[in-house]
Amino acid sequence: MTLLALLATALLFGGMVLYSFGFAAFLFTALPADTAGRTLRRAFPLFYLFVMACAGVAAALLWPTDRQSALLMAAIAVTTLPTRQWLMPAINRATDAGNTTGFKGLHGLSVVITLAHIGVAGVVLARFIME
Repeated sequence: MTLLALLATALLFGGMVLYSFGFAAFLFTALPADTAGRTLRRAFPLFYLFVMACAGVAAALLWPTDRQSALLMAAIAVTTLPTRQWLMPAINRATDAGNTTGFKGLHGLSVVITLAHIGVAGVVLARFIME
């Protein structure tokens, strides 16, 4: 069970880092900006589902052995839902309306949330080492 929890947490951490710093950045260097933006709009809902699923599975697997880490992973899963359902559509609406200031603020918030999620997943991974 602990090995599966470690793998789920590592998958979440690696997936978030790769998506945030690799895939998204790559799209804007490989494709025209409008095409990259449309592609990210289609990919982000799936990314958020991935985050919720991995974090939820890790939380469930961690619960019997490390409740604190389980709660941290559950917090990632729970806080991803409003990010996916409300923040992401608000970012898209700001973009569609040409509201650059609104976009920058909302996008900045989404970046802070994702970085916090990566940091929390990193803390959980570090807790495996400290066991």
